[in-house]
Amino acid sequence: MQEKPNAWRPWILSLLIAIMPLSFALPFKAKALPAAVLLLTGIWMLATQPEVRTAFWRGAQVVVPVALAFVFWLINTLAHGISLKEFDVMSHVLAFLPIAACFAAPLRPIVLRLGFSASAAALGLICMEQHYIEGIDRVYGINNGLWGAIEFCMFILVLSLISTIQALRVELRTGERTLHGMFAALGIYGALLTQSRGPLLACIPVFITLVILQASRTRRWRQAGIVLVLGVAVAGLATTILHGEVAERFAAVSEEVSTYSEQDATGAVRERLEMWRNAGSAIAEHPLAGVGLNQFGAYARDRIAKGKAANSIERYDHPHSEYLEWAVTGGIPALALLLVVFGSALWFFGRHALHRENGVAMPACAGLAVTGMYALCGLTDNVFYRAMPHSLYFFLTLGLAVHIGRTLALREPSNKGH
Repeated sequence: MQEKPNAWRPWILSLLIAIMPLSFALPFKAKALPAAVLLLTGIWMLATQPEVRTAFWRGAQVVVPVALAFVFWLINTLAHGISLKEFDVMSHVLAFLPIAACFAAPLRPIVLRLGFSASAAALGLICMEQHYIEGIDRVYGINNGLWGAIEFCMFILVLSLISTIQALRVELRTGERTLHGMFAALGIYGALLTQSRGPLLACIPVFITLVILQASRTRRWRQAGIVLVLGVAVAGLATTILHGEVAERFAAVSEEVSTYSEQDATGAVRERLEMWRNAGSAIAEHPLAGVGLNQFGAYARDRIAKGKAANSIERYDHPHSEYLEWAVTGGIPALALLLVVFGSALWFFGRHALHRENGVAMPACAGLAVTGMYALCGLTDNVFYRAMPHSLYFFLTLGLAVHIGRTLALREPSNKGH
C-alpha cells in the first residue's frame, strides 16, 4: 500500500512536541527553533482547521483561566507603571496558547510517551553527573543556577510521574513498560539529589492518586497495592540509606519552625516564615491591587529599611509561595484567579482520568500529575517565576487539554452511532 503524501508530518510534529520539555531545562539557544516551528504551525492550524478550534472549546475549562491570567497580569503591570520586563515570563503564555493547537494534530503517542520519559531520564543523569563527578552536594541542573534546585526537582518529578503512568499501562508491551520504569527511576533518583523537600513531599499524594485512579479504571486493585507498597519502600530506602542528608533536611523542619521568631529568622524554613509574615502585611495593606508584578522583593526591602522585617530575607524577590506571590502582587483577585487556574485544571483532568478509553484517560492522568505537583509545590515555593517551570506547566496543561478535547470530538460520532 502506497504511503499517503505528508504521512511523515505527524511524526515530525510529535517529535517536536516530545523534545519541548527537555528543551526548557537546557540553556542552548537552538531550543527556540522547535518552539518557533510549533508556534507557526499552531497559528496556521487555528486559522484553517475548524476541528482545532472545536478542540480548544472542549478544553476551555483549562484554556480560558490561563488566557484570563495573561490579561490580568498585563493590566496589573501597566496599571502599576512597572517595566514590561517584569511581564516577560508571563508573556510566554501568549505563545503557548497557539502552540497548544499542535496537540490537536494526529500525533504518534509512542513518540510522546518515549520522549517525555527519556527527558526525565536525561535530567536524572545530569543530576548524577553533577553530584558524583562535579561533586555538587545539592544539584540544580544546568539551566537554573544555584537557587533553582527546588524548581528543577519539581520539573523532573513531573516528567517522572508521567513516565510512571506509562509503566503502569498493562496494554503496552512489556519492553516499553520496563523502559518507562527505568526512565522514571533515573528521574526520581536525580530529584532526590536536589534534596528539595517540597517537591518530594508533593510527589507522594500525587503518585498515590494516580495509582488509585488507574486501579479504579482497570479494577486491578492488587497490582495497585503492590505498586504503592513498592513505591513507598523504594522512596524510603533511597531517602534514608542512599542519601541520609535528605532525611536530615526533613528532620530540621520542625526544629526551625519551633524556634522561629522575628529576632531569629535565619535558615531556610525560618526565612520562609519571615517572608510569609511580611507577605501577610502586604496583602493587608494592598488587598485589591497588590504591590505589582514581581515587586515583593522591593516591598520586603523597604520594610527591612524601616526595621519591620528581618535582614535575612533581603536577598529574596519572591515569598516562596505561589499563592502568596499572586495575593501580594495582584491582591485578592489574583489569588482567586490562581485558585481558578489550578482548580479548573484539576477538575478537568481529574474528570477525564477515569475515562474508559486510554486515549483520553492517559493524557488526563498526565495533566493531573502536572497540575497536582504545581498546586502542591506552590504552597511552599514559587513555581511560575522562572521560565523553565513556567513553560513546562503551560505547555503541558494547555496542550493536553486541547488534545483531550480533540480526542473526545473524534469519539463523539462513533458514540452517537450506538
